[in-house]
Amino acid sequence: MTFTYRHKKEIILVCLGLVLLLVIGSIFLYKSYNTKDKEEENIVLNAKKTTKKNEEEDATEDVYYQVDIKGEVINPGIYTVKEGSRVIDVIRLAGDLTENADTSVLNLSKKVKDEMVIIVYSYQEVENFTETLEKEEIEQEACLNQNGIENNACIKDSDVDTNSSSVVISGKVSLNTATIDELMTLPGIGEAKAEAIIKYREEVGAFQSIEELKEVSGIGDAIFDQIKENITI
Repeated sequence: MTFTYRHKKEIILVCLGLVLLLVIGSIFLYKSYNTKDKEEENIVLNAKKTTKKNEEEDATEDVYYQVDIKGEVINPGIYTVKEGSRVIDVIRLAGDLTENADTSVLNLSKKVKDEMVIIVYSYQEVENFTETLEKEEIEQEACLNQNGIENNACIKDSDVDTNSSSVVISGKVSLNTATIDELMTLPGIGEAKAEAIIKYREEVGAFQSIEELKEVSGIGDAIFDQIKENITI
């Protein structure tokens, strides 16, 4: 074996070693960059998931209403209630009913709305209901315009329909503004009759008297007599 041959062999071995090192280095660098890319991708994905989660939480944020309850409850006042709450829930927040409370004219299952006013009457007030309502009407008219000054904080605001479901005073259902669900709270009025009432007022116009209800298809004297004390126009 000559000197030249030995050197050639060593050179070949060194070259092979360098090639091997380059291959190993390339593999290492590839894995490093690949791992880094995946980490960056995971960071981006996690950021997107966090953003989406926050957006969903914001979208499902609870809504709260301010409700004023008066009359025969232990602690009358203004209460904050969650959207979807009922009149009975507000009564419970107010410490429940007094011994004199008469809820026969109220719909305790009605859903509350923002700025709603709930008045719980006494047995004596319900017994003298017509007189009580007339007195409230006079008081509210005076409240709205006292010495030429308009008071928009009155229950019967000139811009608010007091027959609507946003105010529970008389406990009566308005034939001209009630929804299907509200009409169905009346005895003897199912979904079909409630739809017929709404159809009548859309086609004929607003009811001019509660007696006009008997003009609606399917509602005769028997049903009218059953609900006449619970309706208004």
